[in-house]
Amino acid sequence: MSYKIKGILMDKILQMLQLQQELNDATNGKGWEKGTTKNGKIIDWKRCTYLECAELIESYPWKHWKNIDAQPDYANIKIETVDIWHFIMSQALKEYKMNNLGTIEDLAKNINNIPNFLKFKENKTSTTKNYYEQIEVVEQLIKTLFCKNSTDKLIETFFDVAIQSDLNLSSLYKLYIGKNILNKFRQDHGYKDGSYIKIWNGKEDNVTMQNILESKDITPKELYENLKSAYPKG
Repeated sequence: MSYKIKGILMDKILQMLQLQQELNDATNGKGWEKGTTKNGKIIDWKRCTYLECAELIESYPWKHWKNIDAQPDYANIKIETVDIWHFIMSQALKEYKMNNLGTIEDLAKNINNIPNFLKFKENKTSTTKNYYEQIEVVEQLIKTLFCKNSTDKLIETFFDVAIQSDLNLSSLYKLYIGKNILNKFRQDHGYKDGSYIKIWNGKEDNVTMQNILESKDITPKELYENLKSAYPKG
């Protein structure tokens, strides 16, 4: 499905925002934008974001005392970047709703007008930064979270992280759809009560999801069914 707002094609951005809204509504209950779930748990999207940033940094061999010859795990870096995107979109959706800044369509339009969006959208080259410099870009995103910057500035800084993670709009969209379906699958199979099995045949479920996406063109419904078939039985 494609969407146009004043002639601007916004299919991927708008669809991701709408899917994130649907996921949050289903997981946390309607009205989650006020800051609590249907179960009374406090929601802190900024905390979610900086902890995911920490997990992304852990995918780099930054420790001077351990595995000093290791290489960055770029497959996982991409997944962690997508996880960050979930939470940044949620933060933006909350701010637009609670501060009466506009509709989801307005948010999508503003994202398309962010200064580095075009560079991100068309990104085709790997970063030339060494991994210490890449870590500094991630840390800049953490700083942006806590400096009372605008939502637009937060998303702009996120795009810098996505670009150096070798993602563009199309690849972020594909992985986001995959992770969105995986998150729904997790919720349907005991993620909240702790019964969900996250390690499948010695690997995290994220890896299985990525392998399925890379092996064939697949619809969200088909991805869900493939995950269901691959899920450990007991």
